[in-house]
Amino acid sequence: MRTFFLNILFFISLTCLAQQASKSQAHYTEDWESLGKHTATPEWFRDAKFGIYFHWGVYSVPAYHNEWYPRNMHIIGEKANKHHIETYGDPTKFGYHDFIPMFKAENFDANRWAILFKKAGARFAGPVAEHHDGFSMWKSKVNPWNAAEMGPKRDIVGEMEKAIKGNGMKFITTFHHARQWNQTTGARSEQFYNDLRKNYPALLKDDKQKLLYGEMPWETFQKFWFDKLVEVIDTYNPDLMWFDTDLDRVGESMLKKYCAYYFNHTQKTGQEVSIFYKHNDLPTTVGVLDYEKGRADVLAELPWLTDASVTKSSWGFTDRVVGKDRIYSGKAMIHTLIDIVSKNGQLLLNIAPMADGTIPKEQEETLLEMGDWLGQYGEAIYSTRPFVVFGEGPTKFGKANPEGSAKDIRFTRSKDGKTLFVIFMGWPGKNVPVQIDSLKDAKIDISKIQLLGAKDPVKWQQTSQGLSVTLSADPPRLGETATVLKLSLK
Repeated sequence: MRTFFLNILFFISLTCLAQQASKSQAHYTEDWESLGKHTATPEWFRDAKFGIYFHWGVYSVPAYHNEWYPRNMHIIGEKANKHHIETYGDPTKFGYHDFIPMFKAENFDANRWAILFKKAGARFAGPVAEHHDGFSMWKSKVNPWNAAEMGPKRDIVGEMEKAIKGNGMKFITTFHHARQWNQTTGARSEQFYNDLRKNYPALLKDDKQKLLYGEMPWETFQKFWFDKLVEVIDTYNPDLMWFDTDLDRVGESMLKKYCAYYFNHTQKTGQEVSIFYKHNDLPTTVGVLDYEKGRADVLAELPWLTDASVTKSSWGFTDRVVGKDRIYSGKAMIHTLIDIVSKNGQLLLNIAPMADGTIPKEQEETLLEMGDWLGQYGEAIYSTRPFVVFGEGPTKFGKANPEGSAKDIRFTRSKDGKTLFVIFMGWPGKNVPVQIDSLKDAKIDISKIQLLGAKDPVKWQQTSQGLSVTLSADPPRLGETATVLKLSLK
């Protein structure tokens, strides 16, 4: 008997050691087949639905036209070029790098920002870790041009990681630095510092400035791109990593190397993570497709993401996003979120803080309006899955974010399939029969219908023509923004 128990203990010890070894060893190799075994869309991400990020950096200092100021200021004849010369002088005398000491972030409070994001209903949030300009917003040993050593002299990414995770949200970092190389070929819109190299070569005489302005051999740039990502992964453990267009530009082998490094790292930390890409930059088995200021116009088979902004023009804070009429209303963004979720998507919403770290009041109001509605009707959004059709109605949602009407209807369902949510983008009216064509009796078997936010009964009849509902109540709280019916299914 003693030998039997010793054998059992020995077997258990071997099993534990094997489990520990499997966790510590690299599970992914640098090939798409291996990387495709990773779960591209973790369950928590599909449940989360809504996140917030922010374009905030050195480009927020000139605050002119858009966040591509560091590119456009070097294109002779461009608005930003003329503005820069008139306001600051010749770019060789006052360069983009001279804005860095002016980027002080004196009003920045990471915890206050994180609390606001949580109140807005976000389940994940984080910073633009590095934009096209090459200025890192974290404490970097790889890049001397970073926020901890210059400008604010604070580790912005590090402070946000602590605040966001500390407030119960997942942490996202976004990267746009694949365009920084100043010898990029291809479409003009894909080039960033090429015009600096051509028009203001004097800025490249200093070795340190060469690093900021992308003046280096291609192989050096590829390694620079990769090393920055490794540093952020190792230091801040992001749950989500998002990439702007031109991710494919860095080369397939480098992409495989990055993906393998990230996935193997998160095996050690126990995280379930996602990578976001645009166009065809990654296989669908490895990452999640992102639409910039757009969305799928049909119910998509695979989960997807879109990055939109509360601002109607520039992604970053500029003269063009000042005033309430330049910011999308909370109602418009709620309708945007509803439409996206009904089509199997998730929303990453951008805000544009001022250089000093102030989030403009109008932007904050939009976020709080969203959070107020989600606090009331979030069960129709969070942890839901799409129905067999996304909805019906006349309003077309695309790159713009219009306010819908009560004639625009969207559907979501619970993961167990027992509940269907019918969301009107407005109030359908009291004692007015409304027919929902998509819900014919052949499609679903309904046992009960409830108007969320109200106790009054809902009159309903289901036929081969559709579902007819009549609401006898007055609009529940925030029902005029969007009204939700909860259908219990047999």
